[in-house]
Amino acid sequence: MYVKHGTPVRMMESYIAVLTKGACQSEENGSFLSKDFSARKAYLAGSIKDIVSQFGMETVILHTALMIKKRIVVYHPKIEAVQEFTRTLPALVWHRQDWSILHPFVHLQAEELEALQACTGYVAGFVDPEVSHRSDLYDVFVNLADREISIAPSAKEAMTMGKLHREVAQLIVESAEDPEKSDGEVIQDISQKTREVLAILMPFSEASGDGGKRVLNLEALKQRRFPSATENFLCHLAAAEQMLKI
Repeated sequence: MYVKHGTPVRMMESYIAVLTKGACQSEENGSFLSKDFSARKAYLAGSIKDIVSQFGMETVILHTALMIKKRIVVYHPKIEAVQEFTRTLPALVWHRQDWSILHPFVHLQAEELEALQACTGYVAGFVDPEVSHRSDLYDVFVNLADREISIAPSAKEAMTMGKLHREVAQLIVESAEDPEKSDGEVIQDISQKTREVLAILMPFSEASGDGGKRVLNLEALKQRRFPSATENFLCHLAAAEQMLKI
C-alpha cells in the first residue's frame, strides 16, 4: 500500500531533503525553504502580555520556576488553550532559548508520565482535571481555567519570594501593561532584568579548575548577607545555571 500510493514515502523524502539540504520541492505543495522560517519568530508566536493580563504580579512565580528549572504543570479542559499558554512560557527565560522543556499535551498514562518524570524541569500541559491531585508531577500548578497558580508543598522552600522577586514582578507587569510595547519588546525587558539577576552571581563566582564554566563560591555569597529569600533563590539559580560544584 505504501509503495502504491507513495504518500508516506514522499513525506519521508521531503523530510530528509529539508533536514539535509534545508529545502524540498514537490508538484503538490511547491517549494519549502527552511531559511524562510525564522526560529525567533516562531518563539515569539505566543503572547507574554496575555499571560500577564491573566496573572499580574503572580507571573513572577512562573518566571522564578523557569529560572530555577522547576516543574510546571498547566491545566485547562481545552487543549488549544493549554498549547497556546505553554508554548509562550519559555520566553520568560529568553536567555536560554530552550523550548525543549515543553510537553504541551500529556496524558495521565504510565508511559507518558514516566518519560515526563525523567526530565529535570519542564512545562507540561494537561486537559485531565485529575492532574490537580498529582502533586508528584509538579512544583507549580497553573489552573488556567480558574486563573490560579499554586505552589506544591515540596517546592515552597525553593520558591520563597522576597524583595528581588517583587522587583522582577513589578518590571514584568509595568512592561506588559504598556500599550505602546509589543510582546517582543516586553520579552526584551524581561530578558534584560533576567541578565541583571544573573549578574548578581558573577562577583561570587570563580573559574573552575578545568577552565570550564564559572562556579559559585557559596561561602562568599553567604558572607554578602543577602536577605534569606534572595540568598536561597540565588543558590537555586546557580544550580540551574550549572554553577555549583557537584
